[in-house]
Amino acid sequence: MEISIDKDVCIGSGQCALTAPKVFTQDDDGFSELLPGRADGGGDPMVREAARACPVQAIAIAE
Repeated sequence: MEISIDKDVCIGSGQCALTAPKVFTQDDDGFSELLPGRADGGGDPMVREAARACPVQAIAIAE
């Protein structure tokens, strides 16, 4: 699994960080970013739910 965040689409709602805090965080401007070493999801079962929770669908997951 590979996770990517489209920074041009992200509005900083924080739903991903709330849903999967072991994978996602927010930068100093409030936009989503992956925690270091978590581009593969780190085995967190909530990654897909975090992507679904994004109100602007800025998170993509590739297998």
